[in-house]
Amino acid sequence: MKSWKITGLTLAGCMLLAACATPEARVRSGLMSAGLSAPVSACMADRMVDRLSLGQLRKLGDLGKLKKRDPGEVTVKEFVKETRSLQDPEILAVVTSSGLICAVQ
Repeated sequence: MKSWKITGLTLAGCMLLAACATPEARVRSGLMSAGLSAPVSACMADRMVDRLSLGQLRKLGDLGKLKKRDPGEVTVKEFVKETRSLQDPEILAVVTSSGLICAVQ
């Protein structure tokens, strides 16, 4: 009986960890699909997941002009320019600051 409880707790813990990793992985993938390079996408995703709500991240993911681009095809400056169309000052501030920090690393 104890082994079932331990297995259940272990499984539940693994599921919680997987759920925590999902938003960052999704954002990173979305940024790469938008044309940002892999290193910049990873860096920005890490920062953006901590600073934006899930709703804001979804809005950002709906930027139509930046879908289906090759990684490295879009500059941070272009991405920030497109982000302005969302008309959300918080998203724009986070994308701008994250882009600047991540582009120089």
